Amino acid sequence: MRDIITNFGSNAGKLWVTLNKEGCSKKSEILKVSGLDEESFYSAVGWLAKENKIYKDDKDFFKLDNTNLEGEIGTDAGKIWKILDIWGDADFKTLKRLSNLNDEKVYAALGWLAREDKICIDENNRFNLK
Repeated sequence: MRDIITNFGSNAGKLWVTLNKEGCSKKSEILKVSGLDEESFYSAVGWLAKENKIYKDDKDFFKLDNTNLEGEIGTDAGKIWKILDIWGDADFKTLKRLSNLNDEKVYAALGWLAREDKICIDENNRFNLK
């Protein structure tokens, strides 16, 4: 099993450090400064949302603050959890198709679940519940 918790947690740390240093920023600026790719960025957003540390405004700016993403990402995480509970394991494409969520929402949900220490990923890139 690959260590998704360490990987996603490290990405969340990079996002937190970037927002702490740069302040309220657009995703494009965060990606440049932090070196995160989009997948890592959204999993980090999910992780920090679970920790109640990231806020997204209506103009797609992110900042460190009490989260306003709990309802959205938490609900999406529940969908992903339920799929894994029923199927046992699934790859990213399957999670996306069965949840009817876009890439960003699936990654954020996975970040949330990783922060809860509820998921892992195997050597075949299939997600499982712990």
